[in-house]
Parts: sequence; structure tokens; C-alpha cells
Amino acid sequence: MSFPRQQARTQRFTIGVPRNFQISPDGESVTFLRGRNGTDTATCLWRYTPENGAVTVLADPRELGADDENLPPEERARRERMREHGGGIVSYTVDDAFTRAVFTLSGRVFYVDLVGDDTAPRELPVATPAVDPRIDPAGDRVAYVHQGAVRVIDITDNGDEDRDRILVEPDGEHVTWGLADLVSAEEMGRVRGFWWSPDGASLAVSRVDESEVNRWFVGDPNRPDREPQPLRYPAAGTANPDVRLAVVSVPSPTAYRADGRPTPAPIEWDREALPYLPTVGWTTGPDGNPTLIFTAQSRDQRTLTLFSSDPTTGLVSAVRTESDEVWVELMPGVPDFTASGAPVWIAREEGTGVRRVYVGENAVSAADVYLRGVVDVDGDRVLFSGSPEGRPGDLALWLADTREGTCLPVEVPGGGEGGLLSGRLRGDTLVLQHRSLDFTGVRTHVIRGASTETRRTHGEIESLAETPELPEPRVETWFAGERRVPTSLLLPSWWKEGEGSLPVLMAPYGGPHAQRVLNARGAYLTAQWFAEQGFAVLIADGRGTPGVSVEWEQEVHHDLAGPVLDDQVAALEDALGRFDFLDATRVGIHGWSFGGYLAALAVLRRPDVFHAAVAGAPVIDWALYDTHYTERYLGTPQEQKEVYERLSLVSDAAELRRPLMLVHGLIDDNVVFAHTQRMSEALLAAGRPHTVLPLAGVTHSPADPVTAENLLLLQVDFLKENLKGA
Repeated sequence: MSFPRQQARTQRFTIGVPRNFQISPDGESVTFLRGRNGTDTATCLWRYTPENGAVTVLADPRELGADDENLPPEERARRERMREHGGGIVSYTVDDAFTRAVFTLSGRVFYVDLVGDDTAPRELPVATPAVDPRIDPAGDRVAYVHQGAVRVIDITDNGDEDRDRILVEPDGEHVTWGLADLVSAEEMGRVRGFWWSPDGASLAVSRVDESEVNRWFVGDPNRPDREPQPLRYPAAGTANPDVRLAVVSVPSPTAYRADGRPTPAPIEWDREALPYLPTVGWTTGPDGNPTLIFTAQSRDQRTLTLFSSDPTTGLVSAVRTESDEVWVELMPGVPDFTASGAPVWIAREEGTGVRRVYVGENAVSAADVYLRGVVDVDGDRVLFSGSPEGRPGDLALWLADTREGTCLPVEVPGGGEGGLLSGRLRGDTLVLQHRSLDFTGVRTHVIRGASTETRRTHGEIESLAETPELPEPRVETWFAGERRVPTSLLLPSWWKEGEGSLPVLMAPYGGPHAQRVLNARGAYLTAQWFAEQGFAVLIADGRGTPGVSVEWEQEVHHDLAGPVLDDQVAALEDALGRFDFLDATRVGIHGWSFGGYLAALAVLRRPDVFHAAVAGAPVIDWALYDTHYTERYLGTPQEQKEVYERLSLVSDAAELRRPLMLVHGLIDDNVVFAHTQRMSEALLAAGRPHTVLPLAGVTHSPADPVTAENLLLLQVDFLKENLKGA
């Protein structure tokens, strides 16, 4: 089997890798999601017992009649925002005591008992289609969204007609409750819209009103019998949805019948100054009562405030405010609280500007760590991730014990240094996943007594992912040029020095929030395949990408083109000086999304350096991209007209002198097809030949194996043809 086909049918070798871990309070049980083999898209729910290493399947979607073709639109949108291309059970929730798990299949809701002998999945009689079911802390009820309304159902059937009841429903034509809006899900990482209180007595629920948001239409010309789908898309400089927050009590069926539907109690803050709602959650106050916690952010993203609210009185208080003259980054995992009630937060240290993890007022992370986020809080222990100084390609974990006053790096069982670590921590049991250049795939360790000096490891949870039919990546990594740009070069496994020159193919992402130069084999599989076709593949993470420093990230403020492109050229020039077998007269570039923008930018503005490009789903005109992402870096088009005009590639169309292929999904609702369409029209008007490859039925990235496979092959053919040289 060819590598493109294998990569496509295994969804980039992610199928069969255990993921979405939940751990019991005592650390004695772990649940996770995984397919039955490396191509099984019907993801199952499993349980692992650390004591004896037993693995059992709790729910198999095939046995429950799952139909991934029959998903409600809201669920499809959630999966698109999460880049979830799998099928079957793709998410689930558990109660606090780890007695039950709840999940959805094809808009139906099921639960599984995690204790006792009868663990067969049972379906709940919910209103279908149901979206995002979440079990309450006590494990007795499930809240979910149906047609923009938040409902709750009791798991136990007492024959009550109000077992499934509406808590709050839309109060306007374009209003939904309990669902995340597009920018919250796409750019803030908040894919949910309701949150159970710790005592299960109420829900915090977001209300989204999209009536003022641009109404766009996304249609598939391949299906002229279907109407285009309306899309509320908040483009830069235009209206955002009105997002509000309320607390709704969850009455028993008897109280519901007697008192009627509960009235949402609004949580008020200055939404004009702080319109974005990045995070919502709960904690238990000193008096033992639940306290609502949420963050709100200004539209220019220079201010982020943490609020607490008494759900009974609705009184809102500002806990702390972070500000930055450029932007405040939303950091994963915070706010949170230790068991003793101390707030866990990430902020830039006064004086140095370095991001630190704070527990209360005390910094627990070292100043020489590039902080990635808080992973978990377990009692008074905080697990956080970051990159050691000078090693942006590594992702490490540290465990801070606030009682003992220690902060130690997490070590991989059996040794091994470097690579990418991720994990979950609860009950002092750590599920640790390790990716490395030393081996293929992912290794999942379960470590009990994670905070003790003597750790007991009870084996691994096996990955069932396929092994790539590809030579081991032949990769060399270094820091290029005066700015020390993290750079990797991949060569064909069959090539030897002295056998002639190699054309160069640059393969960047190059933009915020993503790295390509990483110390893990999985990061280089596609690049190595391109290398096997006869290219020297060069990857560089220039300014704007994470991993180096806050200042490095913020270098792209008001300019997503100049520093980004300059660093690609600098990395190329450095490589040409190091390796005399690289052919400077045959340099191609390809990328997707921001990388697609960068690829098109490269051949338009530096044709002296780049000789052919493939631009996949490129952002051509930043005024057509969403508010939260674009305005963070560029401001609004009204305030920064010159910036938007300078960064738009449409005005460069007449300058095209090199072969350019534009690839785009016709139903992409993230970077809409209008980007490629407008670029193609401008090129045509300027008389510049180019290639457009429209992908019917494809969103922001192709999920269909046939399309994904052929797309790789077509790119190679295009690049080979146009990088022949003399």
C-alpha cells in the first residue's frame, strides 16, 4: 500500500491511538477512546485497570447502531471546530465519583455504569437530535442541547412524565442556549456552552444571539439540488455574536411540574468593554457553596479579566485583570483551583515578561520554561507543560506540589529524554503519553504514585495505530541564521552525498499557534514522503510561531507577512550555506491554511527565491477571516486599513511570475472558498496563468481517504513538473 493511501485511511496514523482519558478519584481506573485497529473509525469507549493491566471495551458504536452520516448540524459544527474527523464515540463525560459515563451517537444519548457487573450501554429517551450531553457531578442526570434549547433528563426512570424537561429555550429567531459560537470554538478553544455546578443544583449556560452577525452562504456546486447552507460568520471588523451568561436552576421533576420552567438568572458584567467569554467554570467557595468563575476579554484582546459570581445573588466581582500593550494570550487550563482553594493562573511576570504558573501569588514554574499551559490540578498538585529553554521542539511536563513546595520534571518510565509529553493527572495517577524521534507512534504510560519519589508503573495502554510504510525520517534540526530560526531538513533515505543536487521544498505552517519543527517522528511523516519523491524538505518555524518566547510570538503584530516570509528566506539561505547539494534554482513551497497564505505570499513577493507553490485553503484577504483571530494580530480593518491592504494578496496578482496551485474545499466554513475564488479572479484579470483545484464536499481539511490520498499525489506531480530546472 502506498504511503498517501495509508496515511489517508488511518487519518494521519491517529486512529487506534488511545485518547480522551478520564481517571477515577482513587486513580484505580482509567477510561479512554480508541478504535479496535489502526483503520477502525468506529471509536470505542474502553477501561484500563492499572492494578492488573486489564483492558475492556465498555461501548462499541457498531453494537449500538451508530450512523456517522446522520449527525445533527450542531454536532458536525462542533467536530469541525475541534478538527475531529473520527467516528463512533468521539467524546464523553463522567461524574465526579466515576460511576457513570455518558456519550452521544448520531444524536442519541447513552450511558454506561462504571461500577458493578452490568456495564452494558443503555440509551436514554432524549429529544433527538441531542448535542453535547454532559453528566452531572452526582451521576444522576444528563444535560444536553436540542434545537438550541438546554434540556435535562434523569437517568433513573421513575415513570415521571417530566423525566426529560426543558430548562431554557431560544427566546429569539437567531438565539441558541448551551452552544458555543464560531469564534469561541474556533479561536478560544471553548467548544461547550453549559457547565454543571459542583452540587448539581444549577447550570451556567451561555446565550448566543447571532442576529447582528454577517449572514454568509456556503454551498457545494457539486450538489445543485441542495440549498447553500447559511453561515453566521463574524468577519474582521464586523459584528460579533452577543454572548451572555446565566445561571439556571435544575429542579426535580416534581418541582418542575409544580413551579414550571426555571427562569435564567443573568450574570452581568461590562460586556461592551469585555465582550468575549473565553472560559466558564465553577469552584467551591470558603463557605462550601458553589461559586461561578469566568473570564471576559476585550475585543482588542489587550485586557483579560477573571470574575467570580455568587449564583444566588448574581453579584459579580473582578478577581484579577491581565493587560498587554500587544495582546493577552488565552492560556489553556486556567483558571483552576487547588483543593485548598488557591487559584491557579498563568500571567506574565512583572519585569521579565515571562509567563509563569501562579498558585495564589506564588510562581511555581521556573522562569526559564516557555510555558504552554496547565494540564491538570489534582488536589494541591499542579501538572503543567512547557518547553525547556533553548529546546522549542520539546514539550515537557512538570509536577508542582504546593504542599511540599516542590516542582519536578516528569520523567518517562524506562528513561528517554526529549520529545513531546502530554498527560492527565487525578488521584495521583498520571497517564503519560510520549512521542519521540527515537520511535514511531505514541507510547502511553500509566504511573501510580506520580508525586512520590518511588513511582510504580503498571505497564502501557497499547496503541493500535498502524506503522507507517515509510523509511524512518532522515531529519537534521538546527537554529538558522542570526535570529536562530528553528529549522529541520529532511532528505531522501536513498540519497547519498555526491549523487547530485536536490530541489528544495519548503513546508511551513509559519503562523501563530502551530509548530512544525518538533522532536517527534509523527511530525515529519508527510515531509519524509515528499523527500522520498526526490526533494530536500526544509521546515522553519519563524517569528509568530510558539515555542521560543512571548516576544517572538508578538513580532507579527500588525504584520503577518514581512517577518514570517523573511524568516523562511533566512532559513533557506542558512541551509544553502550549510549544504552544498541543495539547488537554489529549484525551490518550491507548499502549505495549508496559514501555510497556504505563506506559500502564495512567497511566490508573489519573492519570485527571486521561490519557483513554484501549492497553497491549500489559503487566507488571501484577512478582511474575510474571523474577528478574534485576525483582530488580535492586525486590529480592525476600519482602524488599520493600510495594514489589511498591505497583507491582502489580491493586489499582488499582477506580480505572479511563478507556477501557483490553489487548493480549497468548496464548503470550508473556516477559511471560506471566496478567498481562493477572489485570488483566481484577480489572477485571471491580470492575465496570469495559475491552477485551481476545488475540492467538492470538503471543509477546511479533507477527511475522505480518496481525496486526501490523491491530493498528495497531485501536489507532487505539480511540484515535480515545475521544479525540473534546466
